Amino acid sequence: MLNNQDRINIVRFRIENAEATLTESLNQIRYGYYNTAVNRMYYACYYAASALLITNGIVTKTHDGVLQMLSLHYIKTGVLPVEYGRIYRNLFDKRSSGDYEDFFYHTMESTEALYPDAKSFVEKMKDLVYNWLDKQNDKYKTNI
Repeated sequence: MLNNQDRINIVRFRIENAEATLTESLNQIRYGYYNTAVNRMYYACYYAASALLITNGIVTKTHDGVLQMLSLHYIKTGVLPVEYGRIYRNLFDKRSSGDYEDFFYHTMESTEALYPDAKSFVEKMKDLVYNWLDKQNDKYKTNI
């Protein structure tokens, strides 16, 4: 079981990792590594979603677990629009194709088309995470 300070540290680390990984995807696009770019977009979303889940003390062991818990705790409750579940699932599927299918190559066009969704997803997760982090700071300020 994570204490609150551990949760804060992990959440911050994962959000920073999501931002860095999203930037990596742009570099991969620039150099023509489209499968790798899609992989990095997916992982940016994965890190951001897992950070959000940890704000509620939800720790998952699998990629499907992240999607399931995100759906259960944020999409079905109306905190997040259904669109964010679709974005995550689509990036997961595209990443899997690029990583595991023989002779499968994402194109520049298909890869660039995915980037706005990945960016939107990470930004939405960041908004929710930063809101939670702000509340944690406020909670500690009132206890001083």
